[in-house]
Amino acid sequence: MAWHDGTVTAPLTPPHQPNPHDPWQAPPSGSHLAPSSGSPDDPDTATELRQAAVVTVLVAIAGVALGLLWLWLAPRVPLVSDGSAVFLRNSEGEEAIGADGTFVLLAAGFAVLSAAAVFWRLRRGGVFVVVGLALGGVLGSLLAWRVGVWLGPSSDVVARAREVGKGVVFDAPLELHAVTVAVLVWPFVALALHLLLTAAFGPRDPEPDWAAGWSSYYGGPGEGSEGGPGGAAGPGASPVPPGGSGVS
Repeated sequence: MAWHDGTVTAPLTPPHQPNPHDPWQAPPSGSHLAPSSGSPDDPDTATELRQAAVVTVLVAIAGVALGLLWLWLAPRVPLVSDGSAVFLRNSEGEEAIGADGTFVLLAAGFAVLSAAAVFWRLRRGGVFVVVGLALGGVLGSLLAWRVGVWLGPSSDVVARAREVGKGVVFDAPLELHAVTVAVLVWPFVALALHLLLTAAFGPRDPEPDWAAGWSSYYGGPGEGSEGGPGGAAGPGASPVPPGGSGVS
């Protein structure tokens, strides 16, 4: 549409500018609906893999401390030899079960500490970080088990009985009877706590304000839009030049 004043003809929309009322017009460049990948708030896959590797190694190394604590706190199983065989000094004792229980409780404590540390340091960590936490828990439990057995009393009971002599009480080797359960305590507790922390205190992605975004792009009421107060004439009317009347 155009208005005419004598021999002057001017289009309502300049040819070098796009029509602002075209619903298929692309949004202006520079507008983003989501943060770009690779930013600190949205790490890319390579960054998550590096973070997961660091988490796995650090959590696994913490298993050394777990093994030392288990060796220090676990109850000992007393044995005695009569010169021909080795017997339990107290056949009704619960020291063997106490060793497993001590390991489980310590593993649960280390799981809480590791999950809280990973969540505090890598709050926006992705799936790979969580997998690294679980894998590190398994490796840390296995390492703690082997450290406790290696540094504990000798596993050669016969040689130890001959060394101490007849009727002398000595400690049995430090053992885990429920190895599978004890090893899986750390990863499962860590995953559960990390999930709870993420659900309760994790960052929330802002919901996109679609209406405000498109309204600001196309122009809202009171912003000089066509047909609004103080704006240009609507598409069905011809503007009137100053001092004269428009002729269609």
